[in-house]
Amino acid sequence: MSPVFMLSLRSIANRRLSAALTVVAVALAVALLLGVERLRNDARAGFAQTISATDLVVGARSGPVQLLLYSVFHIGDATANLSWASIEHVAALPQVKWLVPLALGDSHRGHRVVGTTTDFFAQYRHGEGRSLVFAAGGPFAGATARVEDLFQTVIGAEVAARHGYRLGERIVLSHGGGAGEGGARFAEHADKPFTVVGILAPSATPLDRAVLVSLEGLEAIHVDWHGGAPIPGLKITPEQVRKFDLRPKSVTAALVGLHSRSAVFRVQRQINAYAGEPLTAILPGATLQQLWDLVGIAERALLAVSALVVVVGLTGMVAVVLASLGERRRELAILRALGASPREVFALLALESLLLATAGIALGLGLLYGAGAALAPWLAAQHGLQPSLGWPAAGEWRLLGAVLAASLVASLLPALRAYRQSLADGMTVRT
Repeated sequence: MSPVFMLSLRSIANRRLSAALTVVAVALAVALLLGVERLRNDARAGFAQTISATDLVVGARSGPVQLLLYSVFHIGDATANLSWASIEHVAALPQVKWLVPLALGDSHRGHRVVGTTTDFFAQYRHGEGRSLVFAAGGPFAGATARVEDLFQTVIGAEVAARHGYRLGERIVLSHGGGAGEGGARFAEHADKPFTVVGILAPSATPLDRAVLVSLEGLEAIHVDWHGGAPIPGLKITPEQVRKFDLRPKSVTAALVGLHSRSAVFRVQRQINAYAGEPLTAILPGATLQQLWDLVGIAERALLAVSALVVVVGLTGMVAVVLASLGERRRELAILRALGASPREVFALLALESLLLATAGIALGLGLLYGAGAALAPWLAAQHGLQPSLGWPAAGEWRLLGAVLAASLVASLLPALRAYRQSLADGMTVRT
């Protein structure tokens, strides 16, 4: 083992308290830097996988990002609805394998209500092609002859946890987007409550915060409404709604799957050129990337802040080493007297800084994995993030290499000062 390396270890051990504080400072900075980078990548991956295995999202003529926001993320409102005739036209295209309509507009205690069909539970995919899983119960019955089946609902994991709902609970929907979504709540459909028949397992998607009902059930609660308000003097009971045609006249959007993904651009052009009414068909994956580019400025700023924290940590390390040079003047003079060259003194100080930085990086990785394992359940439950606890990725290794290189550069100042100081001490005549 090199004598310089052994001297560095002994010198660090002799100043164990200040060295330990320096290592902790570097470790916290490294843990923050890698933590932000990992959360940034996990958030991007989760964001991009909110919806998968869906080839097109179809809505009324609007911007692609706006269509994606209200149809998939349940943020904002549609500029217009699509007619049921348009839905039938798109579903009848020979390249279309399946189509799931979505109807938005109502809410429950701030959570969006999504009207759809039972095909939604079979066709919707998130992550890497994962299906929706039920924590309890199952899907609603859909279009059946029985009146009680109309008023069934499936709720997301967050809705159930926040309000303590269980199977068999009866809930009342409200007209309008709801206070929690920034919309106005006009009135409640208190005369036609829905029964919870299914609770979805957490999926880290907007469905965790959604209430799903059948399209017929959504039509049933509006049979005695007109223009967004109850019709004065008209009261239709749940038992009477089956006398009406509950087929929806319009919906908000539709998810579309194709037989072959190679036909996606051809089908997109056909839908966008439909003469019946102005429609927009978007590729969800490409639009998700556009949306991330819009909101990604904040995560890049957070990464820059964490990089500044690393700079502060390394600056603290330099300050500690510089402050110790005055106390170590005698030590360095003795080394010179024993035959150590100025270059060896320079190497000694540079090696000490590298050892402190390396120890800080190792401790930072330990803190990162420990905090990740401890906070993973909370992040998944509260924020829908699935933190990865695997081996550092290539980008993270590059960050660690940059930290180590920065520590080497930072060590040059105290090492150069020690070099000059030891050289001057060696040239000075003591009397």
